[in-house]
Amino acid sequence: MAYKINDKCIACAACKAQCPVEAISEGNPYVIDPEECIDCGACASVCPADAIEE
Repeated sequence: MAYKINDKCIACAACKAQCPVEAISEGNPYVIDPEECIDCGACASVCPADAIEE
């Protein structure tokens, strides 16, 4: 199950910088491509807004 970014996203790009497979694209909120996401959790661990969930 891929991670998802909810509406608490503040578009800071911290998650995008941490994604090892570049599955996150810009937007407000940012978007995680479920086909590319490897469920590593790196994005969720750096999100200052707690906007990323499984």
